[in-house]
Amino acid sequence: MRVGLFRTSGFAVALLLSMPAAAADPPVEKSASVWVDPATAPAEMQALASRALLLDIVRSGSHYVTAGARGDILLSDDASQWRQVEAPTRATLTALAAVDAQVWAVGHDGVIVHSGDGGEHWQIQRSDPWKPGDAGADPIKGAPLLDVLFTDAKTGFAIGAYCLALRTSDGGEHWNAMTVAAPAKEDALENDVADDGKRPSDNQTFTAEELKVGQESTPHLNAITRTGSGALFIVAERGSAFSSRDNGASWKRLQLPYDGSMFGVLGYEGDHVLAFGLRGHVYESTDLGAHWTVVATGTELSLMGGAALADGGAVIVGANGIVLARVNGTEALRRNVDPAAGIIAAALPLNGGPTLLLAGENGISRLEPK
Repeated sequence: MRVGLFRTSGFAVALLLSMPAAAADPPVEKSASVWVDPATAPAEMQALASRALLLDIVRSGSHYVTAGARGDILLSDDASQWRQVEAPTRATLTALAAVDAQVWAVGHDGVIVHSGDGGEHWQIQRSDPWKPGDAGADPIKGAPLLDVLFTDAKTGFAIGAYCLALRTSDGGEHWNAMTVAAPAKEDALENDVADDGKRPSDNQTFTAEELKVGQESTPHLNAITRTGSGALFIVAERGSAFSSRDNGASWKRLQLPYDGSMFGVLGYEGDHVLAFGLRGHVYESTDLGAHWTVVATGTELSLMGGAALADGGAVIVGANGIVLARVNGTEALRRNVDPAAGIIAAALPLNGGPTLLLAGENGISRLEPK
């Protein structure tokens, strides 16, 4: 539970109750309540924001920047003392990207916010909340953005639920839709007709083939990275993935050996990628997803975030405070646990050293893995 800076304390309530009653004010006609759109309402300043849910963390210039639930954005100069800054949204912020002093955060309600001074001040670049009365609107209206990548200060990509994908070439002043996976033209289950003239839904029972879970035509896009060759790589739900060698102009669909969702992906030199996600699954490819190798983790805990290290090294974090780490690509992943961290969403190595800055369910913490 969070404690707000301006919430009335129990002592203050007791003091107010002990004071003599004042003369009653004349009755005032109550006005109708006004709904506040969280997408564009300023974030509330919270006393314990550094212990609340935080979902990503980056380095920008001299600042460390982290963001998370309710539009909370915090800065630190030393990765120890954190201060919350004013933010123009209360939407949950899911991911961050930084190029020098330029920082972007994306999140729920299709929100994208930007800072040009290392996270001190922020402006909304995009918001697309669903509102009552939006019947017949775009079906992905209000969909959350789940990751963001900038390859330089001008070129950026934001991806999210229901195959929502956006691209900018001017630092986020304009965001344009990008087609990663085209939606299916029709639903086979509703439109296929059997030899007896009946649709599958007309039958009382379903065949094994009808019950089989197939590829989602427009899966949730969970994470994006760029490899040393300049290729882009996206991991998504149900084991689907997408690669692009032309800076996002066109995409090729791939399928991992595991049909579960991948929540994160790390890019290395050449066409080397490392994908991780549901139930502790990790897969590695050196040819941009044409072939995959299973990476042993020794866990079935879901893996949520990570950071690439030099020489194929990696840090991968997830549920129950788990932290998997390897110094280089030839080593096995070693298991570490930060039990006080809860679910960990992101990790950032401090100054290239062994100490990790972790962001997650219980805010910011540090760990030096084995």
